[in-house]
Amino acid sequence: MGTTQLDTVPEPKYWHLKTVLSEALDQDFAVGEVLPNERELAARFGVARATLRQALEQLELEGRLQRRRGVGTTVAPPRVGVDVGTARQNWPGETADGWQLVTATEDEPGPAVARLLGASADLPVHTVRRTRITHGQAVAAELLYVPAASVPGLSAIDAPSGPARARAVLRELQRLELEGQDRSVELGSARADDARELDRLPGAPVLVVTTRYIASGGTAAVSVATYRADTCRLTFGDSGDMEISHDTEAERVAS
Repeated sequence: MGTTQLDTVPEPKYWHLKTVLSEALDQDFAVGEVLPNERELAARFGVARATLRQALEQLELEGRLQRRRGVGTTVAPPRVGVDVGTARQNWPGETADGWQLVTATEDEPGPAVARLLGASADLPVHTVRRTRITHGQAVAAELLYVPAASVPGLSAIDAPSGPARARAVLRELQRLELEGQDRSVELGSARADDARELDRLPGAPVLVVTTRYIASGGTAAVSVATYRADTCRLTFGDSGDMEISHDTEAERVAS
C-alpha cells in the first residue's frame, strides 16, 4: 500500500505532552496527590494552557487522572476490575452483587426505552435505580427498566417509591423464568444525575453496559448501567463472549 496522507501528519503537541506528563506522574507524584494548577503546569512544561488541557483530558480518559469537585485534579489509583458477565445467568438482585437499591418509580418509558423493551411508549414501566459499590467506592449507576406487564403480581399497596418499592419490583421479576441475557458495552458521557452519584463531572467519560433480560420469549427487563471509565476495567467472567455491533440504541438511551 502507498503512503497515506495521515502518515505525514506530525504527532500533535498535546499527545507528546501526554507522554511526558504520564512519565512525570510515575516519577514525581503519588496516587491521590493533587496536581498543581493549569497555569503552573503549563509554565513547567513550556506549553499553552489549551495544549495542556487536551493532554490532561486524554490522561483522564485513560484513567491516569481524576477530576474531583472541590479538590482538583488528582493522580488516579489503578483501575478496579469489575465483573459484568458470568457464565451463570441471574436476574438482577438475586445474588450479593454489590448493587445497592436507591429508588423505584413508575412512569411512561419514552420512545428510546420503549424501543429497547419492544413495548409501546405509553405503557407503564417501573424504573429501578441502583448504585454499584466496589471496595467502598461507587463505580456504577444503573437504571433498570421493568415493564408493568413483567411484574403483574406487584401489589398496589407496596411503597410508591424508594428502596422498598425497588425491592418489591425485583422480587416480582425474579418469579419469572429467566431464559437468557444479551449485553453490550459502549463508551459514553456521564449524565448529570449519574455524575452526581459517581462523584464525577457531567460529561466525564463512562462505560455504558446495556443488558436485556429475556423471559417468555421476549424482553422482560432492560438494564442501562453507567460505569466510571477512569476507575473501572470491565471483565466478563467465564463466558468470554463478545459481540461487535454498530447499533447505537443504548447510547441514545443513556445520553
